[in-house]
This record gives sequence, structure tokens and C-alpha cells, in this order.
Amino acid sequence: MKDERFDDPLVDTEGLEETSEDDLWFLPGPMEVEPDYLPPGPRRKPRETAVLDDWRKAEAGNAARLARVAGRIGALDDRLKRGPKGWRHRLALIEAADLSWFVGDRIGPDRLALWISMRLSGVQDDTAALARVGWAVRRLTGGPGPEVDLSAFLDRRDPENLADEAEPFADRAGGWLDLMAQAADLHPITRASMGFHLWSLAGLGQQGDRMEAAVTAARVAASEGKGAVFSPLAMGGVGGLRSGGPPANRLARWLDGMESACLIAMRHLNDVEDWTARAKAVMVPLSGKTPPILRAALTEWPLVSAPMAEATTGASRAAVQRNLAWMEARDLIREVTGQGRFRMWRIAI
Repeated sequence: MKDERFDDPLVDTEGLEETSEDDLWFLPGPMEVEPDYLPPGPRRKPRETAVLDDWRKAEAGNAARLARVAGRIGALDDRLKRGPKGWRHRLALIEAADLSWFVGDRIGPDRLALWISMRLSGVQDDTAALARVGWAVRRLTGGPGPEVDLSAFLDRRDPENLADEAEPFADRAGGWLDLMAQAADLHPITRASMGFHLWSLAGLGQQGDRMEAAVTAARVAASEGKGAVFSPLAMGGVGGLRSGGPPANRLARWLDGMESACLIAMRHLNDVEDWTARAKAVMVPLSGKTPPILRAALTEWPLVSAPMAEATTGASRAAVQRNLAWMEARDLIREVTGQGRFRMWRIAI
């Protein structure tokens, strides 16, 4: 019997190669058309040299504007150097209150004044927010700068707050400080802007706290000053603190905001100086030590209450209230609360 298997024609290998791929329905498609279901990988961080080069180019492109703003800060620095110490404290309180609105704490000057002077807070006040703004006032009025010891500047050596995170924070702070040191050839104003915008990228801040970044930048911008402890950033609005765009755009907004803030600070000091001269002339008939120290307290604090004046001047409550009533009757000060208790006054400018 003949085996029919041997009668089958030989397989044509060339024919198999010419078979259309569409007929091979059981094979997977090409890799390039398969959807990518994998999660995105980590983005490659820009090199530090590239970041510094971008900010150097931004500074060169804003050279004329930078020179103008530096002149504004120099004039403010000279003004504060020649003026009373209370002016710095007054500007620091105003700047800290404005920054609190920028970060969402919304602490008014009256609440801030009571907290700083007497540690008083209301039932509805956020004591953590008050503590943050109080820290800002302390750092804006004096002490070593952030580039001397960033951990001490930020109060990050408190064991109750740091615990096991002390060393990791020291590493992150060291990275930020190294980058700032590499940018030593930049102007302090440019370095301040760069440091502010690189703050979150360096992993600094508590829960993305921008208050620390802004206060640190304000101190860096005035690091060469003799009278000004910080450069105002928020008095003219917070447009200069907005993120977004390349370094050239960020620096341009930064310079515009800083120039506006410096002009507002200078005009405010002019008004305070004019008020001081007028108050001295009007208060000549008064005798005793209370009038001059009360007048100094009113120029140092944006808002003053009778208990605050008593605590800061050392005068008796009766003397303080009597002098406040006398000054209010002569339009030297104005009561701003409009209530019978817990009243607060500010200078009439």
C-alpha cells in the first residue's frame, strides 16, 4: 500500500516569507503601536551649572532695571541707617503682616502687634500662624543672616520640631547653601530671587511654607546693607513673588515688586518722620517722661493699645490713657477699632 504522505509537495519556504503579516492575526502587533501603560519615570533634574547660567543670563538681560532697584534699596538703607531704630521694627511688622496674607495666614497688624508685644491671641486666632509671623518679625529685625547658619536662622534645631529629621534637613540646607555660594558673582538681589524660586526644589520649608523662603530672600537681598536688615518684598503687593516662567521673567517680576515695595516703604517713613516733627511741636506743653516714650512707641508700632503702651514703655496705665486721650483730641492719633474696649490707636498720617 502506497503512503500518501510522501506524495505531498515540498513546502515552499520562499512563499512563507512572502505571506502577508495581516494574515498572521494571532501574533502581537509591533511594539511601537502598543499603548504605554507604564508610569512616567523620574524627570531628570537640570544640572546646577545650567541653573546658574540661566540666572546669569537673566541678570544680564535685566541689568538696567537691577541697577535702578539697587539704587532704591541703597536709599532705603541709608534712610534707616540715619533714622531711629524703631523704624526698622515698624517696617518689619508691616512686611510680616503682608507676607502672612501671601502665605494664607492673614494676620492683621492689630493681632500681630498684640501677639508680638504681649503674646495675646483671640479665641479664633491660629496660634501656629501667629508663631510663624512672629518668627518672621524676629528675623526681619535682626540677627545673623541665613547664609551664616541656615538651620539656626530657620529655628530648625528645636528638638521638639525636628527629632529625627535634623540630619536630612541639614543635608538639604547644605545643598541650597552650596548653590547660593556658587552664585556669589551674582548681585544679592538676583541671588535672593534665585534662592526664593529654588527653595521648594531644594526640599526646604515645612509643608511648602513660603514664609520662610520669602523672609530668607528678603535678608539675602539686603545682605550688604548697613541700615536696612531686609529688603521689602510684599509692601507693594506680592506680584514679584509669583512663580512661573523662565528665570528672566521671574527676575523681572521680582525687580518690579521690590521697586514698588521700596518706594512704598520710603513714602511711609517720610510720613512717619513728618508726624514725629509735628507731634513734638504739639506736645511741647506736656511734661514728664511719658509723652516722649509714648510718641516713640507710636512710631515703632503700626497700632498701639493702652496695655501695649503700658508694657512697652513702663509707664502707668493712667498716664498712658491720659496721654493717648490728649493726643487723640489734637488729631495726632486716631482710634481704629471703633469700640469701647480693647481700643487701638495709630498715628494720624
